Amino acid sequence: MSIEVNSISKSYKNQSVLKDIRFRMSKGEVVGLLGPNGAGKSTLMKILTGFISPSSGEARINGLELTKAKTDIQKQIGYLPEHNPIYLEMYIREYLNFHARIFKTPKERIDKVIEQTKLSQETGKRIYQLSKGYRQRVGLAAALLHDPEILILDEPTTGLDPNQLIEIRDLIKSISKDKTILLSTHIMQEVEAICDRVIIINKGEIVSDKKMEDLNDASQQVIEVEFNYRIEEVALKEIGKVVQVKNTTRFKYEITFDTSVDKRPDVFDFAHDKGLKIIELHKKNKNLESLFIELTKDSK
Repeated sequence: MSIEVNSISKSYKNQSVLKDIRFRMSKGEVVGLLGPNGAGKSTLMKILTGFISPSSGEARINGLELTKAKTDIQKQIGYLPEHNPIYLEMYIREYLNFHARIFKTPKERIDKVIEQTKLSQETGKRIYQLSKGYRQRVGLAAALLHDPEILILDEPTTGLDPNQLIEIRDLIKSISKDKTILLSTHIMQEVEAICDRVIIINKGEIVSDKKMEDLNDASQQVIEVEFNYRIEEVALKEIGKVVQVKNTTRFKYEITFDTSVDKRPDVFDFAHDKGLKIIELHKKNKNLESLFIELTKDSK
């Protein structure tokens, strides 16, 4: 068992932030911690990384109790906080070398994580010269430097543009092959793209814990697509098996298909035939969206 959380609660003065949180994660799992802003996700992650202590309850990481073996546990965890605290004046390699000294990590690992996070072409730059997407890569590289068994990522794609977001998603997916990952987000697409399981938290309580495969509806699918300009909704019904088309924002559409066959290739072919460019294309989990709305509708 990689992570075991038993009845963790956290309060600040008279305000309860977490209430009786319980879950387990096995080695190799990628679990999404999904919830609205202020639900308590970041507080839980800070507890699991040893930055703050719970008011009650306990957490075990690879069998070690957090309050009794915090230093040993932190050696096994790579943590990317929501607001990535990096030294902007440093060069990438200089920053990673600084982290390597803290963890007493062999310097060969620096080259390894630079390659793993695709930072090789940027190493001649100071961090302040990088885009936010590349700064997130630097944060991930630092989290991976000591080759931890567990990664805890708090809102890793917040504030990224669509291209940067896809790049970071793909990077996390590639890392997940041999790591246990707990990923906090309030964006359902992140969970759909990366995770095998989702825990929904609302007002400091776990309100759902399900495997993604248990949320899949085999009879229908929803494709979310963004084009480079507007197209009439009736034209999208030419694709076939279309039940509903919804124009959600300016150039973005949700298309519901009455089939379990992946329709993304058909949407791509449609765009090509119409001379459209696709900015973003992915499948949405209709059941996850419905469940999230139902369980968090009273969050405000």
